[in-house]
Amino acid sequence: MGLVDFILHIDHHMVNIVNNFGLWTYLILFLIIFIETGVVILPFLPGDSLIFAAMALAANPSYGLSPWILFFVFLVAAVLGDSLNYEIGEHFGEFATQNKYLSKLINKEHLDEAHAFFQKHGGKTIAIGRFIPLIRTFVPFVAGSGTMHYGRFLKFNLLGGFLWVLLCSLAGFLFGNIPAVQEHFSMIIIGIVIVSLIPILVTALRNRKKKSVE
Repeated sequence: MGLVDFILHIDHHMVNIVNNFGLWTYLILFLIIFIETGVVILPFLPGDSLIFAAMALAANPSYGLSPWILFFVFLVAAVLGDSLNYEIGEHFGEFATQNKYLSKLINKEHLDEAHAFFQKHGGKTIAIGRFIPLIRTFVPFVAGSGTMHYGRFLKFNLLGGFLWVLLCSLAGFLFGNIPAVQEHFSMIIIGIVIVSLIPILVTALRNRKKKSVE
């Protein structure tokens, strides 16, 4: 099961996971979100689309998923994931970026973009970054590298995690089972990914334009 196929047909894969693993589905979903937000070298796992698809299934009683349990699972996974990422940045940030092997996995360009984003928006970057794939994985790492005290980080971590999970959950629960959405689910997921990537593309274009001017 390739990553691209999993993302584009996440509704079908979610059904298979629920049918094959039952209550273990909650743990599987927890681990995916936790790893996506907490392990800085794995920023490409599905986040928004996974929550959307899971909540779409939860809206259908036949699948036996509780939307309240899912919301709690996703929220805890998101907050703990960012906290782990912060700790990795605090204790291993400098080592990781200078190590010849780890530096290949931790994209220097994405780190620089996250740092610039952080410098521009301050503490609220932790909350805002939740809604931007790739950036949301690197921002806690940058914060832990010495930019922010953990107490302040945790406040924005909780706020951002709550808003991110709430928005994705409501979207999936309310609209995921509309016939038109179900018929074009793959296109909806592609749309979610594209919209999420727009801030990254805008930042990249601005940086390129700035470099060309300099």
